[in-house]
Amino acid sequence: MNYYPIFLDLRGRPCIVVGGGKIATRKIEGLLNADACVTVISPKVSEAIQGNAAAGKLRHFKRRYQAGDLRGFFLAYAATGVAEVDALMASEARSSGVLLNVVDRPVLCDFITPAVVRRGDLSIAISTNARCPGFAKRLRREIEALIGPEYGGALESVAGQREDLLHGGGTGPSERHERIETALDQAWNDLREGSKP
Repeated sequence: MNYYPIFLDLRGRPCIVVGGGKIATRKIEGLLNADACVTVISPKVSEAIQGNAAAGKLRHFKRRYQAGDLRGFFLAYAATGVAEVDALMASEARSSGVLLNVVDRPVLCDFITPAVVRRGDLSIAISTNARCPGFAKRLRREIEALIGPEYGGALESVAGQREDLLHGGGTGPSERHERIETALDQAWNDLREGSKP
Protein backbone atom coordinates (compact mmCIF):
# COMPACT_ATOMS: atom_id res chain seq x y z
CA MET A 1 0.00 0.00 0.00
CA ASN A 2 1.29 3.47 -0.87
CA TYR A 3 0.09 6.26 1.42
CA TYR A 4 -0.36 9.81 0.16
CA PRO A 5 1.85 12.18 2.19
CA ILE A 6 -0.01 15.23 3.42
CA PHE A 7 0.16 17.84 6.18
CA LEU A 8 -3.26 18.61 7.71
CA ASP A 9 -4.44 21.89 9.21
CA LEU A 10 -6.08 20.69 12.44
CA ARG A 11 -6.53 24.09 14.10
CA GLY A 12 -9.83 23.95 15.96
CA ARG A 13 -10.78 20.64 14.35
CA PRO A 14 -12.46 18.08 16.63
CA CYS A 15 -10.15 15.08 17.11
CA ILE A 16 -10.59 12.10 19.41
CA VAL A 17 -8.13 9.69 20.99
CA VAL A 18 -9.43 6.48 22.52
CA GLY A 19 -6.88 5.17 25.00
CA GLY A 20 -4.77 6.71 27.72
CA GLY A 21 -1.34 5.05 27.72
CA LYS A 22 2.07 6.06 26.37
CA ILE A 23 1.13 5.83 22.69
CA ALA A 24 -2.11 7.74 23.22
CA THR A 25 -0.15 10.38 25.12
CA ARG A 26 2.23 10.85 22.16
CA LYS A 27 -0.66 11.13 19.70
CA ILE A 28 -2.38 13.68 21.95
CA GLU A 29 0.79 15.78 22.22
CA GLY A 30 0.98 15.93 18.43
CA LEU A 31 -2.67 16.94 18.15
CA LEU A 32 -2.34 19.62 20.82
CA ASN A 33 0.77 20.99 19.08
CA ALA A 34 -1.33 21.28 15.93
CA ASP A 35 -3.99 23.24 17.91
CA ALA A 36 -6.63 20.54 17.44
CA CYS A 37 -9.66 20.40 19.73
CA VAL A 38 -8.92 17.12 21.52
CA THR A 39 -11.25 14.68 23.28
CA VAL A 40 -9.93 11.60 25.09
CA ILE A 41 -11.97 8.56 26.06
CA SER A 42 -10.35 6.10 28.46
CA PRO A 43 -11.03 4.79 31.96
CA LYS A 44 -7.36 5.37 32.86
CA VAL A 45 -4.97 7.95 31.45
CA SER A 46 -1.33 8.96 31.92
CA GLU A 47 -0.29 11.80 34.20
CA ALA A 48 0.44 13.94 31.14
CA ILE A 49 -3.12 13.49 29.86
CA GLN A 50 -4.50 14.21 33.35
CA GLY A 51 -2.44 17.39 33.46
CA ASN A 52 -3.64 18.56 30.05
CA ALA A 53 -7.24 17.85 31.05
CA ALA A 54 -6.84 19.75 34.32
CA ALA A 55 -5.33 22.68 32.39
CA GLY A 56 -8.33 22.72 30.05
CA LYS A 57 -6.28 21.74 27.01
CA LEU A 58 -8.49 18.71 26.26
CA ARG A 59 -11.68 16.98 27.35
CA HIS A 60 -11.43 13.59 29.07
CA PHE A 61 -14.30 11.14 29.45
CA LYS A 62 -13.33 8.55 32.06
CA ARG A 63 -15.03 5.53 30.52
CA ARG A 64 -14.70 2.91 27.81
CA TYR A 65 -15.44 3.60 24.15
CA GLN A 66 -19.11 3.31 23.17
CA ALA A 67 -20.77 2.95 19.79
CA GLY A 68 -21.43 6.41 18.36
CA ASP A 69 -18.51 8.14 20.09
CA LEU A 70 -16.91 9.07 16.75
CA ARG A 71 -19.90 11.16 15.68
CA GLY A 72 -18.88 14.75 14.91
CA PHE A 73 -15.13 14.18 14.87
CA PHE A 74 -12.80 14.88 11.96
CA LEU A 75 -9.93 12.59 12.94
CA ALA A 76 -9.54 9.73 15.42
CA TYR A 77 -6.87 7.55 16.98
CA ALA A 78 -7.60 4.11 18.43
CA ALA A 79 -4.87 3.40 20.98
CA THR A 80 -6.47 0.82 23.28
CA GLY A 81 -4.87 -2.39 22.01
CA VAL A 82 -8.29 -4.06 22.22
CA ALA A 83 -9.19 -5.76 18.92
CA GLU A 84 -12.96 -5.43 19.43
CA VAL A 85 -12.70 -1.68 20.04
CA ASP A 86 -10.41 -1.28 17.02
CA ALA A 87 -12.89 -3.10 14.78
CA LEU A 88 -15.88 -1.12 16.07
CA MET A 89 -14.07 2.19 15.61
CA ALA A 90 -12.94 1.21 12.09
CA SER A 91 -16.50 0.32 11.10
CA GLU A 92 -17.92 3.54 12.52
CA ALA A 93 -15.16 5.69 11.04
CA ARG A 94 -15.75 4.36 7.54
CA SER A 95 -19.51 4.81 7.73
CA SER A 96 -19.25 8.34 9.14
CA GLY A 97 -16.27 9.68 7.13
CA VAL A 98 -13.94 10.10 10.11
CA LEU A 99 -10.21 9.69 9.37
CA LEU A 100 -8.95 6.89 11.61
CA ASN A 101 -5.56 5.61 12.74
CA VAL A 102 -5.54 2.33 14.64
CA VAL A 103 -2.20 1.92 16.39
CA ASP A 104 -0.28 -1.10 15.05
CA ARG A 105 -3.18 -2.14 12.78
CA PRO A 106 -2.45 -0.54 9.37
CA VAL A 107 -5.14 -2.59 7.65
CA LEU A 108 -7.74 -0.62 9.67
CA CYS A 109 -6.10 2.78 9.14
CA ASP A 110 -7.15 5.61 6.85
CA PHE A 111 -3.85 7.35 7.59
CA ILE A 112 -0.59 6.72 9.38
CA THR A 113 1.40 9.16 11.46
CA PRO A 114 4.99 9.60 10.26
CA ALA A 115 8.06 10.06 12.40
CA VAL A 116 8.77 13.80 12.27
CA VAL A 117 11.81 16.02 12.66
CA ARG A 118 10.87 19.64 13.43
CA ARG A 119 13.15 22.62 13.25
CA GLY A 120 10.97 25.71 13.61
CA ASP A 121 8.65 25.75 10.59
CA LEU A 122 10.73 23.07 8.87
CA SER A 123 9.09 19.64 9.16
CA ILE A 124 10.60 16.46 7.76
CA ALA A 125 8.21 13.49 7.79
CA ILE A 126 9.47 9.91 7.53
CA SER A 127 7.29 6.93 6.68
CA THR A 128 7.78 3.26 5.89
CA ASN A 129 4.17 2.90 4.62
CA ALA A 130 3.39 1.33 8.02
CA ARG A 131 5.71 -1.61 7.33
CA CYS A 132 8.22 -0.89 10.11
CA PRO A 133 7.61 2.20 12.29
CA GLY A 134 10.75 1.43 14.31
CA PHE A 135 12.86 1.91 11.19
CA ALA A 136 11.31 5.35 10.66
CA LYS A 137 12.02 6.29 14.29
CA ARG A 138 15.67 5.31 13.97
CA LEU A 139 16.00 7.24 10.73
CA ARG A 140 14.39 10.23 12.46
CA ARG A 141 17.16 10.13 15.09
CA GLU A 142 19.79 10.07 12.32
CA ILE A 143 18.20 13.06 10.60
CA GLU A 144 17.89 14.94 13.90
CA ALA A 145 21.65 14.58 14.32
CA LEU A 146 22.27 15.93 10.80
CA ILE A 147 19.66 18.70 10.67
CA GLY A 148 20.16 20.99 13.65
CA PRO A 149 18.21 24.05 14.81
CA GLU A 150 20.24 26.24 12.46
CA TYR A 151 18.11 24.91 9.59
CA GLY A 152 14.99 26.35 11.20
CA GLY A 153 16.80 29.67 11.54
CA ALA A 154 17.89 29.60 7.90
CA LEU A 155 14.32 28.89 6.80
CA GLU A 156 13.04 31.78 8.92
CA SER A 157 15.57 34.15 7.35
CA VAL A 158 14.88 33.16 3.75
CA ALA A 159 11.10 33.04 4.29
CA GLY A 160 11.23 36.57 5.74
CA GLN A 161 13.14 37.83 2.71
CA ARG A 162 10.67 36.09 0.41
CA GLU A 163 7.71 37.70 2.19
CA ASP A 164 9.33 41.14 1.91
CA LEU A 165 9.89 40.64 -1.82
CA LEU A 166 6.36 39.33 -2.45
CA HIS A 167 4.66 42.15 -0.58
CA GLY A 168 7.14 44.95 -1.12
CA GLY A 169 6.29 45.64 -4.75
CA GLY A 170 8.62 47.32 -7.18
CA THR A 171 10.00 44.11 -8.65
CA GLY A 172 8.72 41.80 -11.34
CA PRO A 173 8.32 38.02 -11.01
CA SER A 174 11.65 37.32 -12.71
CA GLU A 175 13.62 39.63 -10.42
CA ARG A 176 11.81 38.32 -7.31
CA HIS A 177 12.66 34.76 -8.31
CA GLU A 178 16.31 35.69 -8.84
CA ARG A 179 16.54 37.45 -5.45
CA ILE A 180 14.91 34.52 -3.65
CA GLU A 181 17.33 32.10 -5.32
CA THR A 182 20.22 34.32 -4.21
CA ALA A 183 18.91 34.29 -0.62
CA LEU A 184 18.57 30.49 -0.77
CA ASP A 185 22.12 30.13 -2.12
CA GLN A 186 23.42 32.30 0.73
CA ALA A 187 21.47 30.31 3.34
CA TRP A 188 22.80 26.99 2.01
CA ASN A 189 26.36 28.34 1.89
CA ASP A 190 26.05 29.53 5.49
CA LEU A 191 24.70 26.11 6.57
CA ARG A 192 27.55 24.31 4.81
CA GLU A 193 30.15 26.61 6.34
CA GLY A 194 28.63 26.12 9.79
CA SER A 195 28.82 22.33 9.45
CA LYS A 196 32.56 22.33 8.71
CA PRO A 197 34.82 21.32 11.62
